[in-house]
Amino acid sequence: MKLGFLSAIMPELSFEEVIDFASENGFECVELACWPKGKSERRYAGVTHIDMAELDDEKAAYIKKYLHDKNVEISGIGYYPNPLAADKEARKVAIEHIKECILGAKKLGVGVVNTFIGKNRLETAEKNWEEFLEIWPEIIKFAEEQGIKIGIENCPMYFKTEWPQGDNLAGNPQFWRQMFQAIESNNFGLNYDPSHLVWQQMDYIKPIYDFKDKLFHFHIKDAKFYPDKYNEVGIFAPPLDYHTPKLPGLGDIEWGKVISALNDVGYTGPAVIEIEDRAYEGSMEARKASILLSRDFMKQYIR
Repeated sequence: MKLGFLSAIMPELSFEEVIDFASENGFECVELACWPKGKSERRYAGVTHIDMAELDDEKAAYIKKYLHDKNVEISGIGYYPNPLAADKEARKVAIEHIKECILGAKKLGVGVVNTFIGKNRLETAEKNWEEFLEIWPEIIKFAEEQGIKIGIENCPMYFKTEWPQGDNLAGNPQFWRQMFQAIESNNFGLNYDPSHLVWQQMDYIKPIYDFKDKLFHFHIKDAKFYPDKYNEVGIFAPPLDYHTPKLPGLGDIEWGKVISALNDVGYTGPAVIEIEDRAYEGSMEARKASILLSRDFMKQYIR
């Protein structure tokens, strides 16, 4: 496995500064946040370390040379919008930029684009499935034509107003089976994050075995579940009322078992640290430290 981090936690830094930090601190790869240029609508979004709309051959050549010189790879292109948003204009923007990311990934020689399935909050589950079938087969076909894989992250996106229009259907193994049966493609898989099953009180090891052939990318993020808070607010409360994202080793995940399972199924792809721990968000220095603390913890399992 190749240890890296997701660049969304470093919005102030340029592409070069992100890659320099990775190179200087022993990371083999970085998942680069590649949102469209513009104002962020939520935490960890709106970060643009490569502007895909402006990526021509000359810029792509510069980026590839910079990466080569620093001995760092791009593990995947990260763009996590809502392609099934009720707002048709927002939906259009999301789908068009996913395709821009696919084309950009091809220019850069990057094999994976990571994203969300999305969800229309105003419609039923049945209607959402119909809209999934209208939209996603064409996106996957487009990715196939460009030789790019799509890794769907499994965060259900059930949060408060900090995540506007951010729901994601692909939050559980049942839906993964359903979507993979509907779209049979070697280019359609998962960017698996076990922390999202922790706060749902689900088995986060079994999916590694069940979906071993669909593991395109992997997020390292921990979560702390608080039973006392859960017993106060119940299952219908916003998840952040009873859990907190944490650095690896500070939450409930047994990382030795996770890495053992990944080794069992022969996963050798990117293992990318994703920072969402508010205790480390106060400054750039704190965020950098959080990445390095996570690196040091995971180095006992990934070398």
